[in-house]
Amino acid sequence: MKIIACLSQKGGGGKSTLSRVLAVELAKKKHSVLLVDLDFQQKTSYEWSERRKQQNIKPLISCQTYPFFQEELLESEVDYLIIDGPARISEGSLSIAKVANLIIQPVRPSLDDLNPAIREFNAFWQARISKEKMFFLINAVSSSAEEKATRNYLDKAGYYVFQNSLLEKVSYREAQNQGLAISEVKYPQLKKQVQELVKEMVKYT
Repeated sequence: MKIIACLSQKGGGGKSTLSRVLAVELAKKKHSVLLVDLDFQQKTSYEWSERRKQQNIKPLISCQTYPFFQEELLESEVDYLIIDGPARISEGSLSIAKVANLIIQPVRPSLDDLNPAIREFNAFWQARISKEKMFFLINAVSSSAEEKATRNYLDKAGYYVFQNSLLEKVSYREAQNQGLAISEVKYPQLKKQVQELVKEMVKYT
């Protein structure tokens, strides 16, 4: 089993969006997948999976919600365990980071998001988590210039930044409201961009 953890230093960064699209695209490749929602108060990924079931959107995604990461999840008989982390980095995040094959931290292009995100990865590194499995994803960019500036800033921190990023798009929100993943939007170019990102993420597991 491979474990992909989507973590964020605060809510709204994009971890649930990433978790869902990973679960859907891996399931489409005939992998068995369990999506775990650790934001027990909001349960956004869990409720999304329920909307998907109600509308019978295939593939259906198995999602469980917990108040914290439980060791018994490591016994899950699935190909991929996708963790949608809590609304902020917590002490429990370190235990997740230790067992994950890949840690993805989506970050928006503002210093209010970038600096805390870098500090969180630094804390993981100081706790002896390998830098080789910590990755930044630039999320909700509005222009190529903004993406370039954000990428340059993150590169100085010494962590890998995915080559593919996510644009700020209303269609992504609309898709998720319907129980879809952002790779299931109706616009071919946006769909292709997201699928390329998923390929890149999975490559590092």
